[in-house]
Amino acid sequence: MSVAPQLPTTFDRVVLIADPGTPTKRAEAAKDELAERLVLELGQEVSVEVRSATLRLTPEFELDMEAAEELAELTEPAHATVFLTEIPRHTRGHPLIAEVFTGLSIAVISLPTFGVWARSERLVTTMTAAVTRMIDGSHERPSSGFRWSSWTYDHEDREHLLHAHTFTGGPRMAMGMIMANEPWKAVPKLSSALAAAAAAGAFGIFYNSIWQMADYLPTARLILIGLLAITLVATWLIFGHRLWDKPKRESLAAVTVLYNFSTVMTLLVGVTLVYAILFVVILLSSLIVIDAQFMADVLGDETEWNDYVELAWLSAALGLFAGAIGASFDSDTNLRQLTHGQREWMRTPEVDASAD
Repeated sequence: MSVAPQLPTTFDRVVLIADPGTPTKRAEAAKDELAERLVLELGQEVSVEVRSATLRLTPEFELDMEAAEELAELTEPAHATVFLTEIPRHTRGHPLIAEVFTGLSIAVISLPTFGVWARSERLVTTMTAAVTRMIDGSHERPSSGFRWSSWTYDHEDREHLLHAHTFTGGPRMAMGMIMANEPWKAVPKLSSALAAAAAAGAFGIFYNSIWQMADYLPTARLILIGLLAITLVATWLIFGHRLWDKPKRESLAAVTVLYNFSTVMTLLVGVTLVYAILFVVILLSSLIVIDAQFMADVLGDETEWNDYVELAWLSAALGLFAGAIGASFDSDTNLRQLTHGQREWMRTPEVDASAD
């Protein structure tokens, strides 16, 4: 026979404190369903409120629990406070999805560990499990219900830990970090690079020697040139803007590898989007500017649709190389906001000291 949790006599309030941006949006979207789940689980009305605030880190890049307690006490006291953060956490050799501090009535849930498809159902189920563990302190509750994770209890520290699966947790966290970086936002942050690339790529429309080169090169080689351009520009951005992270201490080595992997993939996706935009703009422009008969006279053969495509592809690649120079004029601060490692540093006291 199951035993109902021993609830505080006045338990009626849960506060979700989420990092600004995507975590806050996810918290707002999940709060109503979480309230309904808690009513079913606990058998009484429970209100769920959302606040947006940044969870701080210590100089050792660990959770600043004193700062977390202060954030939890800024509003009317709640019986349970759940932090929803984009900080990727890694303990005991496994990605950490959630940690419940029963003595503080605080839980910390890491969004990246849910992976790319962080469905609302999984998030709400995890938050519900975290809240119920905070309330009754039981470490005999059933597992998370997901094949990819399991709850454990640390008797010494009185903490409930939800770790991801050994084999799938790392890749899932890495993909979640890439999504948290929102690589599609790299395009406006690379406005100088895009402008320089567009200006250089436009030459491909007016110089028929580039038409002939695009027509002569085989498809495989054209694809290779495009991939090479994307890779070189992404590399230029990483090292030119000092986005490559080095572990601050040995225990952070595993997490730093994930930071750098997510940075590389984020910029590859971002630069690929810039390339795609450039390709489409040049393709449409070439269709408007270059008459098919004139191109046929230059190439010495009947013009086909793929001639315009090959021209736009090669011109976009050449333009992207020039765009790497333009990227030097893009803001370091804007680009660093795309990477986890740099955003983590912004949570530490070092930022306040440098500002002073």
